[in-house]
Amino acid sequence: QVQLQESGPGLVKPSQTLSHTCTVSESSITRNYYYWSWIRQPPGKGLDWIGYITYNGSTYYTPSLESRTSISRDTAKNQFTVQLSSAVPEDTAVYYCARVYFDYQRRGQIYWGQGSQVTVSS
Repeated sequence: QVQLQESGPGLVKPSQTLSHTCTVSESSITRNYYYWSWIRQPPGKGLDWIGYITYNGSTYYTPSLESRTSISRDTAKNQFTVQLSSAVPEDTAVYYCARVYFDYQRRGQIYWGQGSQVTVSS
């Protein structure tokens, strides 16, 4: 089964760029028709979808974060990375990467990473 693991600094200073990388095994990030996604969960709140990069490199970001978000990939390393610029304390959350596939009934099949805590604080 596919495995995903998040990595990156757990502490980010305000105004710096928050960056986290997802390393994928047992599944190629270029294989049709997967969406390689980033999701976060602030303390005491629900899941907040950040965006995704597709099997062919196209990206989509949730409108509230689009101006600060960039998702990229390294196909040689089978990794994809989220960068969130101008970090603020409200960006503090557990960050998850996930592989998402929608069937013809639009039901999502999701495989999750374990999550990684990121704190934005001076």
